[in-house]
Amino acid sequence: MGADRWLGLDLRHLIALKAIADEGSFGRAADRLGYTQSAVSQQVAQLERIVGLRLVERPGGPRPVSLTEAGHTLLRHAEAIQARLLAAKADMAALEAGDAGRIRVGTFQSVGARVVPTLLRRFSEERPGVEVVLRESQNEDELLELIERGDLDLTFWTLPVLGGPYESVELLRDPYVLVVPAGSPLTELKRPPTLKEIVLQPLIGFNACRAMTHVDLQLSAAGRAPNYVFRSDNNGTVQGLVGAGVGVSVSPRLTVDEDDPSVAIVDLQGRLEPRVIGLVWHRDRHRSRALEAFVESAAEVCGELGARPAAA
Repeated sequence: MGADRWLGLDLRHLIALKAIADEGSFGRAADRLGYTQSAVSQQVAQLERIVGLRLVERPGGPRPVSLTEAGHTLLRHAEAIQARLLAAKADMAALEAGDAGRIRVGTFQSVGARVVPTLLRRFSEERPGVEVVLRESQNEDELLELIERGDLDLTFWTLPVLGGPYESVELLRDPYVLVVPAGSPLTELKRPPTLKEIVLQPLIGFNACRAMTHVDLQLSAAGRAPNYVFRSDNNGTVQGLVGAGVGVSVSPRLTVDEDDPSVAIVDLQGRLEPRVIGLVWHRDRHRSRALEAFVESAAEVCGELGARPAAA
């Protein structure tokens, strides 16, 4: 694998390899890319000569083509290279826009409901020339992937970020509270319920997410697996089921509508470590003045939220 051969590698070779992996045939890959089938075959053949290994299995007939182990390994690098090129393109657009332009921000449900409205109103007043485009997802890993590919400029995230080309700033420590039906005996305790007392209750929880994994690990440390009777991705559904008496919920405070008369909020007074919310961005990306201003505004808004008194 002489280095001189690798200097002949072209991005089009890698794009052709990815199209074949996705489509399972040279013909469909050619249609997708707008090339002739022979052109795709030539690009892959040239790529194989450059790396010195067979990358694509060609069984012939109607059977789909597939990548070899070497092909899959190279494809992982190709996807990373493509992500960096997209990030570079986004950086050039940001530099061209200067103080104006667009900021693409990832978020999730509770931040979208409790932080983003105030943040966008304040930021738009301060920077009227900047458009903020939101992308909401229940899957925080998806938001990080969008950051790496350059499809998002920054995202709200449950810290810490472990590994990857990321930097972050902490915005808010969001304590966990126990949401119980109005009139529950748990509201009469003169102390916060212990974790052992909580796991004995029928629990309404959230589907898999970083915050829920954090809660489950801490509850399981009480010596007994939590007794979940229902899970949902929707904060309103979780709270509605609690209000109906189906169970209780350990929830981050930001997810809770404290004005709901059907539930009561029990302060756990630190029995569970709080959820830490921050902003994450790609450490190698250009950070425009507008993006820096957005981070500063987010810190201000979250600081005000964190200064409010905890649930009683």
